[in-house]
Amino acid sequence: MEETKNVAPENKVKETNNKDFLKKTLGLVWELAKIVVIALIIVLPVRYFLFQPFIVKGDSMIPNFHSGDYLIVDEISYKLAGIHRGDVVVLKYPLDTTQRFIKRVIGLPGETVAVKDGKVTITKDGKDIALKENQYLPSALATDGEVLIILKPDQYFVMGDNRPFSYDSRRWGVLPKEDIVGRAIFRLFPVASMSYISDPSY
Repeated sequence: MEETKNVAPENKVKETNNKDFLKKTLGLVWELAKIVVIALIIVLPVRYFLFQPFIVKGDSMIPNFHSGDYLIVDEISYKLAGIHRGDVVVLKYPLDTTQRFIKRVIGLPGETVAVKDGKVTITKDGKDIALKENQYLPSALATDGEVLIILKPDQYFVMGDNRPFSYDSRRWGVLPKEDIVGRAIFRLFPVASMSYISDPSY
């Protein structure tokens, strides 16, 4: 007679448990992989086409932005809504587009910008435009330099908030619209200064 060996019940339970564990593990790995793929599909376009981080270097935007501030730059909405006076923009330095600067928009296309005797004057169609720079500049701060520029279509005049120590349109000229990377919309770091970057009201 042929002998039959009975498998102990506890061994069957162990085999079943091992299969269940393997099945659950593979299921978990698959779910995790799907989450990663979906996250990449969502995050990569946002990162490369809508928003990007920017770290401030230098003191040209003091007192409003300091070296080391970590900002989020909106690359798309300004193309739809346009650039406004007072917007803080990240730009390609027109004389070397591999470099990135951060400045504030002061003059818009079609306007005449004059810097003289420590003051900035904006005119359009023969009328002066009031600049409410006390919203972001210390009241006693003078703007050095002597400039007279008529902005053509798609040209902007930008300056740093730290006027005595900013290398900007007063030195290197107008900013073409094509060299604007995006508008700074949020400060993430330092944590104590985390905030939405609002535009001055003109």
